[in-house]
Amino acid sequence: VGSSISRETHAGSHTHAGPEIGVASTKAFTTQITVLIMMALRLAKAKGTLSKTDFHRYLQELEIIPEKVKEALETDAKAKEIAAIFKNTQNCLYLGRGYNFPVALEGALKLKEISYIHAEGYPAAEMKHGPIALIDEHMPVIAIAPKQGHYDKIVSNIQEIKSRSGIIIAVVTKGDTQVRGLADYIIEIPETSDALSPLITTIPLQLLSYHIAVMRGCNVDQPRNLAKSVTVE
Repeated sequence: VGSSISRETHAGSHTHAGPEIGVASTKAFTTQITVLIMMALRLAKAKGTLSKTDFHRYLQELEIIPEKVKEALETDAKAKEIAAIFKNTQNCLYLGRGYNFPVALEGALKLKEISYIHAEGYPAAEMKHGPIALIDEHMPVIAIAPKQGHYDKIVSNIQEIKSRSGIIIAVVTKGDTQVRGLADYIIEIPETSDALSPLITTIPLQLLSYHIAVMRGCNVDQPRNLAKSVTVE
């Protein structure tokens, strides 16, 4: 509210997340997703492309997202434990499918921004077109594998990584057994619908980046070379 962009625009919707202290934005990411989801729901309702039942189901689920976020934040201890193991890694690969491909990009971005570790987010469906060549016993691969959505396909990706001695850190839905049997490290999150899953899956990735950065002695609020606001084209 009161920012340059809000003054310049003809219409807008504030996220009401409050001021973001750190340069590497976290709550702004999830609140923007939430606003975009609400816009998509209103458009779908207006166009008649979403049934009344589904419209209300999504709204009800959005209402309980804060409780699920709270639950997802409880993965902090597990994220810290994994961070201690991988704090000195040189490279990291993040894989996601569908709604969770952008979450893979966000996870990699956070790791790059605040811990200065080279990381790449990639659509899991395109893993064979490049990243698979990098996989060996020294390459940690973070796989976003919630039960909803493209679960069977991401499981297949994980099997391919495992067969090439890759180290797998998987973000899975609570109670998952299939990925648990394949992955080296597991972070469990509460179940939610596929379309809303990025609001939950992104949290353990941000926590992981945070702990790795702290353990490496980096300033998580003011990363080097990054500016809070960009004033040049």
